[in-house]
This record gives sequence, C-alpha cells and structure tokens, in this order.
Amino acid sequence: MERDILTEREANTYSPLSLAFLGDSVYDTLVREYLLRIANMPVAKLHSAKVKLVCAEFQSEAYSRLETLLDEKELSVLKRGRNATGNTVPKHADAVEYRRATAVECLFGYLFLLGRTERIYELFAGMMTDTDVSGQI
Repeated sequence: MERDILTEREANTYSPLSLAFLGDSVYDTLVREYLLRIANMPVAKLHSAKVKLVCAEFQSEAYSRLETLLDEKELSVLKRGRNATGNTVPKHADAVEYRRATAVECLFGYLFLLGRTERIYELFAGMMTDTDVSGQI
C-alpha cells in the first residue's frame, strides 16, 4: 500500500485530536527505535524505558524544547494541539502536562501526513537533546 502525502490544506482539515491520535503512534515508534538503537537489552527493560519517554510528563517537558525549533506553521499546529478541547486527563498527569503532550503528538501526526519524515526525526532529536535516558535503561 502506497501512502498518500497530503497538502498543508488537506492536513489542516483534521482536528487536532485526530492528528494527535496518529502522532501518538508516530512518537511511540520514534521512541522505540531510539531505545533499540542506544541499548540492546531485554524487551521488558526496553518497555520500561519507553513508558518513561512516552508519558505526558516527558512530552510536556519536551514541548518547551520543541517550541524554539519550530517555524511559524509548525508552531501554529503545536498551539492548535495544546488548545484542543475534549481531552480527558489521565490520573497520572495534570491538565497542563496532558495538553502539552497532546500538542506534541498533534505536531508529529501533522508532519507525518505531510510526508515530512526528515523534519520529524530532526524535531525528535531536538526533544531528546539534554535528555539523560541512561538512568531509565
């Protein structure tokens, strides 16, 4: 199956929460690949480390690093994701953290639909800058 690349106009027709739905899996896959590349270890340990990087708390912290790396359009998508309504906040995160995490996922979903894979990797690398995962693995 070949994947269709959308235009910005087409990608903007999706709700921020729909983009976050897709972006969640894009981000999860990036984290899994990242961990696998830096540490060849049992799956249970990889999973534990992944959970720490895919949580709302970590993504919320990464939001601040991302903001400085984005162009105007990307920043607009990030803010749309942050301001999306309808989020139910899980018990382990506060509302602000959860909205910021949703914003990150929204941006990754948006960029994925545009076929901007290189940019996704670039931003992910920026998110991981100054992140010490050695204590998590």
